[in-house]
Amino acid sequence: MGEVANQIKHCSVCNESFNCGTQSENQRCWCSDYPCIMPLHFEQDCCCPSCLGKVVAKRINQFIVSTPHKEVLNVASQYRTQVEPIEGIDYTIENGLLVFSEWYHLKRGNCCGNGCKNCPYQCR
Repeated sequence: MGEVANQIKHCSVCNESFNCGTQSENQRCWCSDYPCIMPLHFEQDCCCPSCLGKVVAKRINQFIVSTPHKEVLNVASQYRTQVEPIEGIDYTIENGLLVFSEWYHLKRGNCCGNGCKNCPYQCR
């Protein structure tokens, strides 16, 4: 088990350079924290953290709109155990307040009853 080289790559969206990979075989790359909801394309390369967050958030929103609610819940439930919420995907900061996304609520699996802004359930 040797060291794995951390590569410098250029974002396929904004062309900024960023670190890709891990320092050892026992670690995961930072991008593995993002939901695997995007199909890879042969012409697609890695994205920087900022662009990957935007691309994944857009893809999640498209998925939510175009997929039956029950299926979305099934996919989202696979991410319930994710330890840290990801800004731009699980939440945004609006006027200094943390606002959970529809995706975050779907991962949660049910309505908390607090009348959340992005609640995907029929409880509002």
